[in-house]
Amino acid sequence: MTATRSASAIAKNRPLVEDIRFLGRLLGEVIREQDGPGAYAVVERIRQLSVDFRLKANARAGHRLDRLLRDLSLDQAVSVIRAFSYFSHLANIAEDRHYLRRRNIHERAGHHQDGSFPRTFARLRRAGIRPRAIAAALGRAHVSPVLTAHPTEVQRKSILDAERAVAELLEARDGPLTPEARAENEGLIRARITQLWQTRMLRTTTLTVADEIENALSYYRSTFLREIPRLYRELEQELPGQPVASFLRMGGWIGGDRDGNPNVTSDSLRRALTSQADVALGHYLQEVHALGAELSMSLLLAPVTPELAALAARSPDRNPHREDEPYRRALTGIYARLAATLVRLTGTSSGRPAVGEASPYPDAEALGADLAVIERSLRSHRAGALIGPRLAPLQRAVQVFGFHLATIDLRQNSDQHEVVVAELLRVARVAADYGALGEPARRELLVGLLNDVRPLRVPGARYSARTRGELAIFELARDSLARFGRRAIRHSIVSHTEDVSDLLEVLVLQKETGLLRGTLRRDAVADLIVVPLFETIGDLRRAPEIMQSLYALPGLLPLIRRSGGEQEVMLGYSDSNKDGGFFTSNWELYRAEVALSQWFAPLARRHGLTLRLFHGRGGTVGRGGGPAYQAILAQPPGTVNGQLRLTEQGEVISSKYANPGIGRRNLETLVAATLEATLLKSHRRVPPSFLEAAEALSAASFRTYRSLVYETPGFLEYFHAATPIGEIAALNIGSRPPSRQPHGRGLLPIGDLRAIPWSFSWGQSRVGLPGWFGFGSAVEAWLDSGPGRRRRLALLRRMAREWPFFSALLSNLDMVLAKSDLGIAARYADLAAPRAGAPALFRLIRQEWLRTTGSLALITGHKNRLSGNPALARSIQHRFPYIDPLHHLQIELLRRYRHQKKGLRNFDRLRRGIHLSINGIAAGLRNTG
Repeated sequence: MTATRSASAIAKNRPLVEDIRFLGRLLGEVIREQDGPGAYAVVERIRQLSVDFRLKANARAGHRLDRLLRDLSLDQAVSVIRAFSYFSHLANIAEDRHYLRRRNIHERAGHHQDGSFPRTFARLRRAGIRPRAIAAALGRAHVSPVLTAHPTEVQRKSILDAERAVAELLEARDGPLTPEARAENEGLIRARITQLWQTRMLRTTTLTVADEIENALSYYRSTFLREIPRLYRELEQELPGQPVASFLRMGGWIGGDRDGNPNVTSDSLRRALTSQADVALGHYLQEVHALGAELSMSLLLAPVTPELAALAARSPDRNPHREDEPYRRALTGIYARLAATLVRLTGTSSGRPAVGEASPYPDAEALGADLAVIERSLRSHRAGALIGPRLAPLQRAVQVFGFHLATIDLRQNSDQHEVVVAELLRVARVAADYGALGEPARRELLVGLLNDVRPLRVPGARYSARTRGELAIFELARDSLARFGRRAIRHSIVSHTEDVSDLLEVLVLQKETGLLRGTLRRDAVADLIVVPLFETIGDLRRAPEIMQSLYALPGLLPLIRRSGGEQEVMLGYSDSNKDGGFFTSNWELYRAEVALSQWFAPLARRHGLTLRLFHGRGGTVGRGGGPAYQAILAQPPGTVNGQLRLTEQGEVISSKYANPGIGRRNLETLVAATLEATLLKSHRRVPPSFLEAAEALSAASFRTYRSLVYETPGFLEYFHAATPIGEIAALNIGSRPPSRQPHGRGLLPIGDLRAIPWSFSWGQSRVGLPGWFGFGSAVEAWLDSGPGRRRRLALLRRMAREWPFFSALLSNLDMVLAKSDLGIAARYADLAAPRAGAPALFRLIRQEWLRTTGSLALITGHKNRLSGNPALARSIQHRFPYIDPLHHLQIELLRRYRHQKKGLRNFDRLRRGIHLSINGIAAGLRNTG
């Protein structure tokens, strides 16, 4: 049986292996051609030794590999790093293609995967949930992936564009091709690989906010604008005869996230808004033009409705050749209005000029109304078949993307809001030292301001640049809502929310800039939802108390009702993990979700309010990453309710959405999981014994994690020496600094370091510490905490089988342990060896890793990693031999670089080699950010 399964797996993966070999062969040919046979021979020798060492446990091969890598010149090392980095990129393309290939095979055979619409809707039908109830649930739902610009996306757009071209050409090879066409296809792929080899992999300057905006927009052009309407079409096919509301919409932080990034200003926000409108309107113009070519029907052969005739009559198109073609005349009129709208919103003209002048559309709804006229007319004369191919996707795109494309969130740290409000109060002579007030006095003062219609700003007074800048953001938001639509900006996120006054301050700033009108006690309405972001363990524990205190303020609840009846709360996975470790972060997030939902449930019933939890997840498990389907189903019962926002960050964006087909499947998974979590409600309460065990594990894990990271002398120095954190901070991969607070030349304290480079660094060194540390000690301590060890172990095993939260946690733990490698980590630890205490620190880490792997095996019964995920296990097995040389070369170059003085020969080239290796490892591991 085992042999049969193994043979079957080999057969299933043969196309993947062939694709990887094919792309690897072409890369080898390009290297031989570009850098010479000698360079190719070195790369091939390293590849063979690495495979022998990793897959065959050949120790002699390992020694030869070490010696060969040490003896490489700097130029040779850079060439080898580039070769293995690009191999990782090409292997990713092959894996993505194979995923879609296998999924298509399964779907044709009627075998659908978890997270697919057919499987989800089959489960809903078996549960007795009727299509009307599903459509109604979608009508109340709100699902929104939010693209952020966090600094772990190390790929240049030029590289991503070339790799998209390779992916499309590789997909074409699965179809029927003549020998000539196949040879031509191979030549085109070879050309794109040549382009990659001769394209600079790294940025030479720091990424700007404008660059980040453009990078994000490339995913709309390649994926979202076309694939989201296709996703809705699949939903309509699952729900025939039922209206499907436009509940899935995109969001973004780029251009509006000011937290710790001084480069984001009102100019950045304006650029983001106009650039997004340009992309949305450009897509509509392109599709309307194409529709004009397709809808060529003549009045002589097909009558139209009076409203279509009226629409055509309003068109500036007076071409006599189209006199009997009302659809074309109507569409040229729509095109002219869209072109005028583009000029009004962005100041730019369409590439293809309109046939005449027309008034711009006031909003996207007016455009949608004109498209609906065309749809109704087509149906009236039995031309409904022409709706599906282009008109229906365009109509859905207009509903989803409007003229704004994606909702931009505003985000700022609560400390910054406090400083601005303090200055406004001081200049207005309302409070000389707002910062010195206690929380009760702050609340009283801020509520009083919200009940006073008079502004705080004093005409003619001079305010600091910081205050002017913050107010300019809110003023632009006010103007943009009228310009781009009500969904252009909807949220103002308050990072590091610690108390009620942090939220009231944002309401005061909205009032000051015309985003909040009226008074709190009578008729106040706010345009932006104030979203608290609870990030640390302490903040998460206080989240329910803070929200209850906020809603207890007189007039607050009526304000929320008048402003749309929505309350959003954001939960920070990254900072809570850095603060308390893997298990405690997950547990406190779970507890906060339960407590918030229980507090809000009566408000929802009595006042018709909606609570939406916004999950600030990253790419790594240590930052809340992991399979989205499993993560959503692992949310506490009753906390999803059709409402889901989550961040997409770093390499996760490109790995999920660069390929259009995979992008649609990832969005399908979010929707499917949200439907299941909402409609397949579990009526089983989580047993108290599960909750008590998790609480005990969390307490022990917290102590172990904090003891190492915050209390062990020398750990900060070890972290900076045994990981490439310093070199990552110098890499031009984001517009945001690596910390919120400016620092000089000294070591960046862990408390001030952003959680993203913290996780990124541990991923590069293959420790993955944020994704597992503390769990092993916690399990051992709990099992040994008293009599009944066997009973306690049986409880943990039952939790793994029956509790989605614990099961998902163990699955993510399994994945991060599988991607860790203490052999390679030990080589990084050697970089810190001269420092006192470094060997002892690595021993602590290694011992905890062994305890954690042992505890996981004890609970699950699986000694081998990823026993329940053979596809990922095979991927890792094939991938690691090609990542290993990148690690060994990175370590060698780090050693040379850190002993080289700045300004000396080779310093900049050494740094470039290190940065190239960071890029390659990030591509190979895929979710390092």
